Amino acid sequence: MAIKKRKHKKLYLNRSLGGNIVINIFLVLIGAFMVLPMVYAVSNSLKPLSELWIYPPTFLPQNPNLSNFKSLFTLMGDSWVPFSRYLANTLTVAVVGTGGHVIISSLCAYALAKIKFPGREFIFQVIVLSLMFSTAVTGIPNYLIMGKLHMINTQWALIVPAFGSSLGLYLMKQFIEANIPDVLIEAAHIDGAGHSLIFWRLVMPLVKPAWLTLIIFSFQSLWGVGATTFIQSENLKTLNYALSQIMAGGIARQGTAAAATVIMMLVPVIVFVTVQSNVVETVATSGMKD
Repeated sequence: MAIKKRKHKKLYLNRSLGGNIVINIFLVLIGAFMVLPMVYAVSNSLKPLSELWIYPPTFLPQNPNLSNFKSLFTLMGDSWVPFSRYLANTLTVAVVGTGGHVIISSLCAYALAKIKFPGREFIFQVIVLSLMFSTAVTGIPNYLIMGKLHMINTQWALIVPAFGSSLGLYLMKQFIEANIPDVLIEAAHIDGAGHSLIFWRLVMPLVKPAWLTLIIFSFQSLWGVGATTFIQSENLKTLNYALSQIMAGGIARQGTAAAATVIMMLVPVIVFVTVQSNVVETVATSGMKD
């Protein structure tokens, strides 16, 4: 008991109250600096059009109101395709694409990380190499493949390429290798569990931080997709496309464009805040090492 007290006292004496205060102040300043763009976007959406062109510009609105949002919903309501249709299309693409990407990436990552078969290192090197190519480079091959699969002008033209994103596979494979020891897999095999049972009941709960992080990346990417290349039908286009058309209306629609920016920003921020807390919690409790 005396040893424990001495250890506790030593840890307490090694802490610097002044150092903790400085670190906390620094973190608060960094956090405030990072949140400024979002605050400024919300501020612009609440400004009347006359305040948007004041020089020098003001950070906070002098006469805040919701006129920009009213104008936005009026414009969307006058469109022959209802606002709810654009929103439903975007949610379908984002949710289905994210779910499929997480499941397929996790399955492939488990096979590459824990199942020994010829050529797995070569396959992983090809996956790493594919991370070097931007979407501009892969746009034409994706279009040709979707055309061969007869998926052009369907939402699957946006969902299927999301399933095969190599970033998620890379992240999941590295996380599984680092946090799931081989002895744990071998013990499950000895108990009679197959790969399917091991993956769903053992691996996926332990790599929860990885696939929660992957949900953030994938959802944010798919939420902002424009879909103008693969989809021509107005009924199938996404919310980002509809709002970009409003933003292109010139000076008279700058207030409406600011409101549209806030709407496009709101859902990914909510998803990030919700999932990020779980990531922090699971990182602290589910790490395993050999």
